[in-house]
Amino acid sequence: MGSMLNFVSYKGEKMQDLKISDSQIAKLIDYEIQRQQTSINLIASENFASKAVMQAQGTVLTNKYAEGYPGKRYYGGCEFVDKIENIAIERAKILFLAQHANMQPHSGANANLAIYMAALSPGEKIMAMSLDHGGHLTHGSKVNFSGRLYSIISYGVDKDSGRINYDELDKLAVMYRPKLIIAGASAYSRVLDFKRFALIAKKIDAKLMVDMAHIAGLVATGIHPSPIPFADYVSSTTHKTLRGPRGGMILCKEEHAKKINSCVFPGIQGGPLEHVIAAKAVSLKEASSKEFKAYQIKVVKNSKILAYALIERGFNLISGGTDNHLILVDLQSKNVSGKAVEILLNSVNIVVNKNKIPYDSTNAYITSGIRLGTPGVTTRGMGKDEMIELADLIYRAIDCQNKWQQLKLIKCKVRELALSFPVY
Repeated sequence: MGSMLNFVSYKGEKMQDLKISDSQIAKLIDYEIQRQQTSINLIASENFASKAVMQAQGTVLTNKYAEGYPGKRYYGGCEFVDKIENIAIERAKILFLAQHANMQPHSGANANLAIYMAALSPGEKIMAMSLDHGGHLTHGSKVNFSGRLYSIISYGVDKDSGRINYDELDKLAVMYRPKLIIAGASAYSRVLDFKRFALIAKKIDAKLMVDMAHIAGLVATGIHPSPIPFADYVSSTTHKTLRGPRGGMILCKEEHAKKINSCVFPGIQGGPLEHVIAAKAVSLKEASSKEFKAYQIKVVKNSKILAYALIERGFNLISGGTDNHLILVDLQSKNVSGKAVEILLNSVNIVVNKNKIPYDSTNAYITSGIRLGTPGVTTRGMGKDEMIELADLIYRAIDCQNKWQQLKLIKCKVRELALSFPVY
């Protein structure tokens, strides 16, 4: 398999090839390229950025310091990065119909921290979905800054339905009266009712924040309802379903714009990553296309097909299925842990992540479940037949987990399938 590492030249002067300047790193990058090409990635929070996105990110923009915002920088020579950042801002506002956009957060975690700083003082109350029930680390986990700096009230899902009970959420909000309510999750497979969240927040005079990192691509194309009309603040990553570079962004109402900007810079960050912001701009343009909407429709369709195929093969799914790009699989009926299945599937080139399920009796390192997602395989062009085949390969791998000859055959089949749908 050929390398994707190439020579780069400026003004006719060829720069040293990475293979020559640092063969150790170049070799490992080549190995990673081969891993991605020959394995099936079912991690819900990962995707494959386009060549255009990667080209924008790997440019001389990485050389530029640009503390501040367009037109108000603390460094000279920002005339072109100003234009690029303004384009990214406008594209985000148009795509999501937002009043204000900040494209500087280095990650989704940074975006969330900036919003907390804008909306709260340390020690004040946040109500958010428990990490154990599908929430996110930055929504109040005691090992994260969010759980250390703020007082957290956690809500979860019903044990029987696996879905958010909005009546119970309402009662919890009235009882504890948090100053900020967070809607959003990293392992919840159903549509979020942002209107209901907003009504609950208004009832107790709280602000509403939505973390749409996982569903941003679905929101951008109207496949999932938008939080923009209902939320005071919206955070997101730009990878995952949005299929851009690794990074974050914040969308908010105009009344919060000044405070959000100051909380990002100088509040939590110094110089923005202008090469990443350029890549964000490219991905936002891609996300505004008809092709991208068709892609998002197929992501959800593939997710539903995969979910149904797994159910047919005896797997239990949290909430019984999915409305979006991800599936949370309960492995308890298979008498195997999430950790064991993650390791097993990785050995046959199917990449997943172990994940706690609601009311899990195991710890986060072992878990009773796995989380599956279809953004990456859909980007590669896979469809109905491949989803059914993947469900069968997962079932067969678990069924013959100690039969090494059988697993070897499964790995060959997975590799063959992967190579039939090249990443690049």
